Amino acid sequence: MRKIGITRGAVLGVILGISSAQAQPYESLEALGEVLFFDTDLSANRTQSCATCHDPDYGFVDSRPTEVGKAVSLGDDGKSLGDRSAPTASYAAFVPPFHQQADGTYVGGMFWDGRAATLEDQAGGPPLNPIEMGMPDKASVVARLEEKPAYVESFQSLFGAEVMADVDAAYRGMTQAIAAFERTDLFAPFDSKYDRYLRGEVAFTHEEELGKLLFFSQQFTNCNMCHQLRQSAIDPRETFTNNEYHNIGTPMNTAVRAVNGVAADFRDEGLLAHPGIDDPAQRGKIKVPTLRNIAVTGPYMHNGVFEDLRTVILFYNKYNSKAEARQVNPETGQPWRAPEVEGTLSMEELETGPALDDNRVDALVAFLKTLTDARYEALLEED
Repeated sequence: MRKIGITRGAVLGVILGISSAQAQPYESLEALGEVLFFDTDLSANRTQSCATCHDPDYGFVDSRPTEVGKAVSLGDDGKSLGDRSAPTASYAAFVPPFHQQADGTYVGGMFWDGRAATLEDQAGGPPLNPIEMGMPDKASVVARLEEKPAYVESFQSLFGAEVMADVDAAYRGMTQAIAAFERTDLFAPFDSKYDRYLRGEVAFTHEEELGKLLFFSQQFTNCNMCHQLRQSAIDPRETFTNNEYHNIGTPMNTAVRAVNGVAADFRDEGLLAHPGIDDPAQRGKIKVPTLRNIAVTGPYMHNGVFEDLRTVILFYNKYNSKAEARQVNPETGQPWRAPEVEGTLSMEELETGPALDDNRVDALVAFLKTLTDARYEALLEED
């Protein structure tokens, strides 16, 4: 991961079209990518940037409330609502390109269904999505880039003198720059309490220590079956996802469906919606997200159906607990609703491990809070 030294003032200088004396062209992909990441002019109505839905002040998720809370994002047109939440861009640089493993399982890629193979591919999606940034085509995006002399000079310096004359090349250059910025350590500082604990700089509380033990245990929980990439519980570069795809039985977010125009009987096919996948066995499978910054990036699941992190733990626990109280969603006071997509649930993983009592649920939540990057720890206090 590379460090980035550009200031927010310099970003605004280019975005607002300040003279070249104040907004010089950028010599690195990372510096150019940062400016692009914050540029609202790359959306149809000039109101939305990458940072709008991936706000660096809030764990790189969308912090804006809508009529359905923060479950999904509002589009540049001021009215369109998505059907999936904006996943965090934190630690996304560590996700491998989308591919199929030798055992037939799929891993990696961007978006909840992996349809963008790499960070570069992902960066090119939102500007052209009609319910996101809403630009009609690549040429329109490139025309917006050409409005700013500092952009033109930077692109010519980084990608060649004739780059702006080739729409595809210029658009590709934009995605490469944004991806380069997303690979800087701003997105992945590895400085959470957990990381400081591994370095011997801080101690865990008794509850956090219990939560860590439970999380990495092969006997007491199933957490690490999907949320551990490395073999060691003390690996300093753990991203807390194996980047696989699973259907865990998440229910439909009916509140979102009631207002976003998506038919109430529509079923999110997850991985099967990937244009390169036609295997019905992949229906409803969603990419396992990183747990880094999880305590400050709710609401939860790919559709934002759960508000509280503790609810998520209890949702998983319902598969292993026979207690009547554990079959009730604490946020609604009603039984857990049926999965949005039936038939492809990862039951082996879901049913591994014993039921958890309240103390162990609380301990897991406490441990997950230690995965919060240092600059977001103040957000934990607002919870």
